[in-house]
Amino acid sequence: MKITTQQLRAVLGNTEILRGIDFEANDREFVGIIGPNGSGKSTLLRCLYRVLNPSGGAIYLDGKELSSYRVKESAQKIAVVAQHNYYNFEFSVRDVVMMGRAPHKRALDRDTAEDYQIMRQSLKAVGMQDFEERSFSTLSGGEQQRIILARALAQQTPCLILDEPTNHLDIKYQLWLMDIVKKLDCTIISAVHDLNIAAMYCDRLYAMKHGEIIAQGRPRELLTKELIKELYEVDAEIMTDQEGILRIFYHSYHKREERSE
Repeated sequence: MKITTQQLRAVLGNTEILRGIDFEANDREFVGIIGPNGSGKSTLLRCLYRVLNPSGGAIYLDGKELSSYRVKESAQKIAVVAQHNYYNFEFSVRDVVMMGRAPHKRALDRDTAEDYQIMRQSLKAVGMQDFEERSFSTLSGGEQQRIILARALAQQTPCLILDEPTNHLDIKYQLWLMDIVKKLDCTIISAVHDLNIAAMYCDRLYAMKHGEIIAQGRPRELLTKELIKELYEVDAEIMTDQEGILRIFYHSYHKREERSE
C-alpha cells in the first residue's frame, strides 16, 4: 500500500501543529519520522490513522482519498501501535488481541476458529503465547506494548503505523520488536525516537521540526552531524561499523564544557 499526503495541515486550539506536510510511503517501504519532541511526528501519524481530523490538505491510500473510506474500511488497511493504551475494563490478553479482528467482522458476528488461530499466531509472533489468559492491566509496560503489536498483527492490514514503538521496552526487546516489524510484508510508517534504531531499520527517513519537513532521504544520506545539530541542538559523530551499519555517537554537554575551559 502507498500512502501520501499533500499539504497536510493540523491546527489544535490556536496553534498550527502541521504546516503543509507532503509525505510519501511506498508499498512495503519502512519509513521513519524523526524529530524533537513537539515537532509534529505524532500529530502526523494521528491524522494518518484518523484519530485527528486534519485542518487542511489531503491523505491518500493508493491514490484514493482517506476521507472517502468508512472508518471500518480504513481499519482494514491501517493498523496502529500507539504509545499509550488504556482500558477502563479488565480485558484478558486474548480479548485485546481479538480486537484486531473487529474490522473484518459485521456487527454481532461471532469469533470463528480462524479468528482464534490468527490471534494465537499473533501472540506467538511477539513471544507472548503463554499470556493469553492474563489480564492486560497486570502486565508491565513493555509486555503491554508487545500485546498491542500482536493486536495490530491480528488486524492483517497492508499498512502498519507505529508511534515510537520501542517506548517502555528494554534494549533486547527494542531490537526484537523492530526485527519483527522489519520482516512484515507491508508498508511501515513509524515515529522513531532513537536515531540508531532509525539507521538500522528504516529504508527512508523524514526529519520534522516545528511542524514542517526539513529533510528526507535514506538514513545514510540524511543522518549527518549538521542535520542532527539542526534538529536536536546536540553535537554528534557519525561512524560506520564493521557490518556497514551507521552509528551515531553524541557529545555530552559536560564534556563539551570541560574542553572549553
